[in-house]
Amino acid sequence: MTFYGTYEHAMDERGRLAVPAAFRRDFGAGGVLRPSVEGCIELYTSEGFEAEAARRLSGKEESSRTLAARRTRRQFMAEAFAVELDRQGRILVPAPIRATTGLDGRAVVVGCGDYLEVWEYERWLAEQAALRAAEAEALQ
Repeated sequence: MTFYGTYEHAMDERGRLAVPAAFRRDFGAGGVLRPSVEGCIELYTSEGFEAEAARRLSGKEESSRTLAARRTRRQFMAEAFAVELDRQGRILVPAPIRATTGLDGRAVVVGCGDYLEVWEYERWLAEQAALRAAEAEALQ
């Protein structure tokens, strides 16, 4: 499945967020959330997370023992949370991730090919403006 499109959803007071209906079947076996350095949340299918972890953490045996490699491993894996869809197609976003990303009300779910991103609404508007400015600059 290739995830694409933009969907606006509301997070409830318990921190539950609906996965867009078009993608729910892909998360039937669960998924994995982790905060992104850009201030959003990355949402992977279970299989997608395994593939991303293998890609990010691969390397030669000797290079995987360097301090930089261990820090990358810690940062990527320690902040990940397994999630499951409830009967209404929602996931529970853990409180630490909600606090890190400022997500507490309006949310935007963005398809990014092999994973989804979840943005706090105002942060998404700022990201869109930055994307448009970078695109306009590239065209000049």
